[in-house]
Amino acid sequence: MPKVNYHTHTARCMHAEGADRDYVESALAGGFTTLGFSDHTPWRYAGDYVATVRMAESELPGYLDSIRALKAEYAGKIEILCGLECEYFPAYLDWLRETARTQQLDYLIFGNHFFPSDETAPYFGRSTKDAAMLRRYVDSALLGMDCGLFSYLAHPDLFLRSYPAFDANARAASREICRAAKRLSLPLEYNLLGARNNERYHIDGYPHEGFWRIAAEEGCTAILGVDAHIPAHLADPKYWDAGLARLRGLGIELTHTIRLRPWEDGPQ
Repeated sequence: MPKVNYHTHTARCMHAEGADRDYVESALAGGFTTLGFSDHTPWRYAGDYVATVRMAESELPGYLDSIRALKAEYAGKIEILCGLECEYFPAYLDWLRETARTQQLDYLIFGNHFFPSDETAPYFGRSTKDAAMLRRYVDSALLGMDCGLFSYLAHPDLFLRSYPAFDANARAASREICRAAKRLSLPLEYNLLGARNNERYHIDGYPHEGFWRIAAEEGCTAILGVDAHIPAHLADPKYWDAGLARLRGLGIELTHTIRLRPWEDGPQ
């Protein structure tokens, strides 16, 4: 199977590091044939809120120019795609759809970090500690998956980073997400940054064995995502090889392709 990655950040998001070119060179060293950049999207907020985990809207043109220049420079060596990682923020979805269309983005991936926006809501990866917040995570994941903008769901088991146990509620949430993904033919990402953190901090967060067993039972399709926040993540084969082996051991279907520009199919 070709080695591809659609989940790559840049220093513009304020919690990644390295030059854009360094990510490309590292991907080449790691044997990747396709590298998709999908830094955290800016939003055109209604008020004066200033995010600290994403680029500003004013940085978007420079991001697009940089990635497209690298695409042209490295043509024939590696395929480079230009996308964004986005939440499902209902108030700002029209802006996102129009931006994806007018800026001719290749794809959007769905990272369900906050809902209904980061202006007021806490980060799911640290705040999903009870059944009510778990329900909010699931409901927003279902809405985002169903909106028709996204090519896959990144780290679908993010809630297990902070939810205290893989109990009956967590199992039901996992199954609900997996059944929706199967119905919509939307791949679920096995997140390798999470795998790296699981090992580093000796935790059982995400990717979570229980979630992925349910994904296999429900007939979901998985895609590996490096979620690179430093260039070296792309050159290191350890977590890629381990993730691939784990998914194959579960018998889950794997894909290396994603649907490009689904918003061109019209409003959902």
